[in-house]
Amino acid sequence: MTRFLVAILAALSLTACAGTGGGLGTGGYGLVRVKEQDVGSGRMHVTPPREWSRMSSRILTDVRAVEDWTLNGPYLDTLSFVTGLKDGKNLVWQQKRDTRQVPPFEAGMTAPEVAAMLETFYRTRTGTIDFRTLELKPRTWMGTPGFQFDFEHLDGDELWRQGRAVGAEIDGRLYLVLLDAERSHYFGEALPDFEAIVESARLTP
Repeated sequence: MTRFLVAILAALSLTACAGTGGGLGTGGYGLVRVKEQDVGSGRMHVTPPREWSRMSSRILTDVRAVEDWTLNGPYLDTLSFVTGLKDGKNLVWQQKRDTRQVPPFEAGMTAPEVAAMLETFYRTRTGTIDFRTLELKPRTWMGTPGFQFDFEHLDGDELWRQGRAVGAEIDGRLYLVLLDAERSHYFGEALPDFEAIVESARLTP
């Protein structure tokens, strides 16, 4: 789900980090240690291979809690967790009068439909001026058939960023981990951590 989002941050009158990007929320920082962590709603648990920083503020109001992490600051890299987006709920807060809307999640969405929802999020909320899908393929995650979505985007700050999302619908809700980082260096640096965190993910009842 981070560097996720000057546009949303401004709309919500929150303290924003400079720049744009794919993060789903920003705020104060807290140390994430190398041990199993409860993220988001608390039902998902992941283990990072090294220390990260947790950003405390929350923007995804339709999920009980969302966590955004960073290694080098939200302008350069962000890692977002969506932990149970309900059927009919929106990925981000928005007003009905907004002319450009991010569509709500609907139970039973296909992987291309979820990818399209994420693309709309970037185009309408992060200042993205060019968005390119690199790959969309099936991927089993937490024992459930899911997907992997690789993409890149150019934002208004003229910086190319690259992203990877791994997600699945479980019990009618969307679970997702998303890495979004500066393309030339920071994406590659954070990708092994992302993969380790994705593989470590588990849910509790």
